[in-house]
Amino acid sequence: MKKLIAIENVSKANQQGVPILNGISASVMQGELITIIGPSGSGKSTFLSLINRMTDPDSGTLLFKNTPYIDLDVLELRRKIGLVFQLPTMLAGTVRDNLMIGPKLVQRELSELEIEHLLEQVGLSKSLKDQDARTLSGGQKQRVSLARTLANKPEVLLLDEVTASLDPNSSEEIEKLIQQLHQQEGKTILWVSHNLKQAKKVGQTTWVLAGGKMIEQGTTNEVFNSPKHTVTKEFIATSFEKEEPVIQ
Repeated sequence: MKKLIAIENVSKANQQGVPILNGISASVMQGELITIIGPSGSGKSTFLSLINRMTDPDSGTLLFKNTPYIDLDVLELRRKIGLVFQLPTMLAGTVRDNLMIGPKLVQRELSELEIEHLLEQVGLSKSLKDQDARTLSGGQKQRVSLARTLANKPEVLLLDEVTASLDPNSSEEIEKLIQQLHQQEGKTILWVSHNLKQAKKVGQTTWVLAGGKMIEQGTTNEVFNSPKHTVTKEFIATSFEKEEPVIQ
C-alpha cells in the first residue's frame, strides 16, 4: 500500500500553552479505514484539524505523498483531504448551491448529472437538489455535508463524530454509506468516533489517543480484543459498560 500521509512527532498546545497533542507519529496508507478512539479531551478533533491543515502543529512535520504540508497550497490540500464535522452547517440556498461551493472555488461547475450522482452516492433523492438545504432533517443535512465534501473529489476523508448527533436509524444509515465509500471506491478514511461498537465494527486499523498521546496503534481486532496499554483496556471496558442498554 502507498503511504498518503506521514505524521512525524507532531505536538500542539492551546492558546494558553496547555499541550493538546504531544509527540504524535503515525502513517496513513492508501485505502485504509482507520477508526480513532480515546477519552474525551484526548485531542482527537485537534488531530483531525492538523491533518486537514485547519491549524498547524507547534512542532513536528506532516507530509502528504512525501511533500511537507508547508510546501503545499492550503486550499488544494483541503480539497485532497476533506473533513466532515459532527454538526453539519448548511449555507443559505438549495442543496445544489451547497454542493457547488467547493468546485466554484476552483472555477469548476458541476453538471446536473454530477450533482445527481453525488446525491445518489449519499443515498439522497435527486428531487432534493432544489430544496432549501436548511429545511432538511439532521440525517439529510449530514448526507449533504458528506456529498459537499465528496464534490471536491478528496483522496482522504476525515470524519469527526459524524453520527454523534443523529438518531440511531440515521446513524446506522450514514455508517453504511461510509462503509460503501470505502469498500466500493477504496476511499481512505480516518474516522473519529465516540461510539466504540461503531469503531470496532467499521475499522480496519484503530488508533487510541489519550492525554494527547498516541498510546496504541494496531488492527482493530488487536486493539479491541487484545489491547496492550492499560489505559486502552480500561477505556474500552468502561465505554462498553456505558453503552450497554439498561434492562428495566
